[in-house]
Amino acid sequence: MSQEKSPAFPEDLCVTDRRGKDRRKRQIPVALERRSGKDRRDEKGERRRQIDPTTCERDYSNEEIEFMKAMDQYKRENRRPFPTWSEVLEVLRALGYRKVAEQTQMPGLSTSMPPKIDA
Repeated sequence: MSQEKSPAFPEDLCVTDRRGKDRRKRQIPVALERRSGKDRRDEKGERRRQIDPTTCERDYSNEEIEFMKAMDQYKRENRRPFPTWSEVLEVLRALGYRKVAEQTQMPGLSTSMPPKIDA
């Protein structure tokens, strides 16, 4: 084994002592002060939490907001970030939804009817 020294690094490339050079303590002017003390989330209120990023800032109906709040409450209280379809149906029933009408065509681009379960 040879006892060769490793090549020395130039002092300007290797900083070993960082005391006294804390950039956070310097007063550097900024173009726009973003730390105003109030949280930007406060401006939008609770509604912001209900916005689905895939639909942008779509206006939800009261029924949709009620359902989303109920699902959010269920997920938080039961620690279930991804509820099963059975759990979603339980939340719908807890909201008072019952099947009272005949089936209609599926929503969206579908041209078919929902599947029927023979009971």
